[in-house]
Amino acid sequence: MRTAAILVARLIFAFVFGMAAAFKFAGMGATAAYIGAAGFPAPLLLAWLAAFFEVALVIAFLSGLYFREAALAAAAYVLFLAFAFHGPSHWTKNQDEFGFFIDHFTFIAGLLFAAVNGPGRALVVRGRTLQTGA
Repeated sequence: MRTAAILVARLIFAFVFGMAAAFKFAGMGATAAYIGAAGFPAPLLLAWLAAFFEVALVIAFLSGLYFREAALAAAAYVLFLAFAFHGPSHWTKNQDEFGFFIDHFTFIAGLLFAAVNGPGRALVVRGRTLQTGA
């Protein structure tokens, strides 16, 4: 049961970041406009960097390579996104933003839990081989 739960969690993490990357690649201009509207410089560059970072996270979550480091980096990234795009300055314009802000912390909690507990023993690349043991 533990192995299955860990694998499902890894798939969920990979799916969420994969979906985010896919949306960025499909609409890079819109993503850059959103980043620019938040006041960040070089929004197109940041959009591309975010998309490739998310792809790297997907690889880490699916393979188990640098899993703990990826989970910590992802938690920091999600915290940044929460404040940058849904933080307190956005709540007065749209109270739904508060809900979006809070939702990020649930995701962060899962990422921190994953960082502490690791990728499990199944379907993890170690060295040059894929470990499939439970």
